[in-house]
Amino acid sequence: MSLQHALLTSLLEKPSSGYDLARRFDKSIAYFWHATHQQIYRELSRMEQQGWVTSTEVDGGRAGKRLFEVCPQGREELLRWASQASEPGELRDEMMLKLRADAVLGPLDLADEISRRLQLHKEKLLVYKEIEARDFSATPLPREAQIRYLILKAGISFEEGRIAWSQDALATLRQT
Repeated sequence: MSLQHALLTSLLEKPSSGYDLARRFDKSIAYFWHATHQQIYRELSRMEQQGWVTSTEVDGGRAGKRLFEVCPQGREELLRWASQASEPGELRDEMMLKLRADAVLGPLDLADEISRRLQLHKEKLLVYKEIEARDFSATPLPREAQIRYLILKAGISFEEGRIAWSQDALATLRQT
């Protein structure tokens, strides 16, 4: 997935200024596709050059504030990209390499780092659970909300899995 496709999706949900888009991105898509505000602005400029989005200056806002909307070419690009097969993401985590090093070098005192990560996963799970309670308690949910909830449940499952793994890793390191 590219950042451009994430931005097209977000702009189709709601046309936005670059600033507002970056703030909305931080509260939603960034949970599974991270980008800095600078990257977002750079990609918006490229997408405008490609004819995927258009922008107009916002009246009454700060000078130079622009509202971005998806053009038909941008919608076509998102449809093209979404219809392509994609490979599942692969695990890439330095901790796995550090544990392999621990296995061959002897104890490297990784328990503190794993404990720190465990706490971060617990904190993120708490955020996800708060979003779940706030946004997905009503039933029945419309289709769009069901899909967003499905994405949130993937994040919840991931964090629960990382918590369980971290606890198992700590137990293993403490035994040896």
